[in-house]
Amino acid sequence: MSHLEPLIADLALILICAGVMTLLFKSLKQPIVLGYIVAGFLASPNMPYMPSVTDMHGIHVWSEIGVIFLLFALGLEFSFKKILKMGAAPIIAAVCIILAMMYVGALTGSLFGWSQMDCIFLGGMLAMSSTTIIFKAFDDMGLRQKRFAGLVLSVLIIEDILAIVLMVMLSTMAVSKEFEGGEMLNSILQLALYLVLWFTVGLYLIPIALRKLKPLMNSETLLITSLALCFGMVVAASAAGFSAAFGAFVMGSILAETVEAEAIEHLVAPVKNLFGAIFFVSVGMMVDVALIVEYIVPIVSIIAAVLLGQTLLSTCGFLLSGQSLKTSMQCSFSLTQIGEFAFILATLGTSLHVTSDFLYPIVVAVSVFTTFTTPYMIRLAEPAYRALTRILPAKWLHKLERNTDENDDKAPNELQQMWNSAFKRFIFNLIINSVLCIAIMAIMLYYGEPLIADIVPSQWVHPVTAVVTLILCSPFLWMLMRAGANNPDVDKLWNSGARWRVRLTAYGLLRLLIAAIVVSYIVDYALPWSGVLGIFAIIAIMAVIFYSKHLEKQSTKLERNFTDNLNAREKEQKQ
Repeated sequence: MSHLEPLIADLALILICAGVMTLLFKSLKQPIVLGYIVAGFLASPNMPYMPSVTDMHGIHVWSEIGVIFLLFALGLEFSFKKILKMGAAPIIAAVCIILAMMYVGALTGSLFGWSQMDCIFLGGMLAMSSTTIIFKAFDDMGLRQKRFAGLVLSVLIIEDILAIVLMVMLSTMAVSKEFEGGEMLNSILQLALYLVLWFTVGLYLIPIALRKLKPLMNSETLLITSLALCFGMVVAASAAGFSAAFGAFVMGSILAETVEAEAIEHLVAPVKNLFGAIFFVSVGMMVDVALIVEYIVPIVSIIAAVLLGQTLLSTCGFLLSGQSLKTSMQCSFSLTQIGEFAFILATLGTSLHVTSDFLYPIVVAVSVFTTFTTPYMIRLAEPAYRALTRILPAKWLHKLERNTDENDDKAPNELQQMWNSAFKRFIFNLIINSVLCIAIMAIMLYYGEPLIADIVPSQWVHPVTAVVTLILCSPFLWMLMRAGANNPDVDKLWNSGARWRVRLTAYGLLRLLIAAIVVSYIVDYALPWSGVLGIFAIIAIMAVIFYSKHLEKQSTKLERNFTDNLNAREKEQKQ
């Protein structure tokens, strides 16, 4: 008789329980995620009346793969351009909500005397509402087309992005045990640097590679290639000190801008569903009824903190973003639950061994309860608004309804629109080319110089390194100094008065200053020049780059290819 590996037997048990529970919860019109959690509890050692899994380590590894696929799929549904088109309101609201709910969660944990890391992780868990559950609730209740529903979904997209940032920050804090502001700022800057670098390089190279390989691509090869890119970025992110989930999200967001995005999303969906199910089942395995009974008071308190915190503090966040009182309350009452990212953060804390064992089942219990109450809280928003209008003084109510941008039909004039469009391009140019120059300098310093040292005499290592670095940076330095200067809108702004000339001049000087800083760093590293001679060298190098026709042609081609890749999906959809 052949021997069956324990992991295979465990997988069979997990899928049987998950299949039965998802069918049951589907028939009850409840979120399938809850079915997975119940299935995990039934298959866990905490349920003595049923067979249970035996290889918990293997299940843990598979659940980590599930997190990777969930974040990869989230990245495929995400678009940086959508964020830019949303405007400031969702961003302001999301930042206010996350900061407020993190404080509420940390304060609640501290009241029970929990450790600092438990309180911080609890705050992060309570700050993230569930995109899946809210989307389903809106769909079931026929609210998808309502204005407030669109605003809520925009805020959830921002929350998902900030959740990735939060996950990286918590990982850094957990490993370094550092809570100083300087350390945290350094982590955020490093995260931003890597994010811009990976996105820029990936968006330039990957669409070109996919176009070249298109004749060889079918469903099978496209799936394998996409997963290879995903796990390649996972390895790169881990090597850079970030979480695997962050790398998966980055690659998903890069592929989301390609013309193959819909096909990749369709192909990856079954794989994501399988490993995602294993992840949520593993969440259910952490449920311990004895611990829930023991910590029933903290559970009830956290549920109250979520319901009251979201309804009160989130309303303030939406009001600050320029929404009316009614819309703010409808939005905030929709966000009164915690979901998928809470489980991911709980898994992160457990895997890093920085959170207590009781925190995981507590968060699962809170999530289950708040998931069930979500439709009722959405329905409660309008009655609560009507009750509040009867209580608030008329003066306050008038001010709250007046200070809103919902009915503001005042459009900016043509010149202001031109400046807004040009300013976005200016900032995009500054960030992308500055990061690329920094990345090239870092790569040459850590990897290029040792190779050069093996080839040339020691006294020439620094000068040769500097020259190679300048050659590699020169196209991006040209774009940093000159890209977009010949735009017709810019010419029109320049000829439209001193107000616009001052702004354009200030931006031009800022571009030259940043380029000068990059060049001066390279010159200072290569040559022991200082004073007038060093300044002359910097000016001469910048002048050569600035007026180079070869660099203009090369940089224009690079910029055009990048822009074509960035807009390829939109052009494909319009055709």
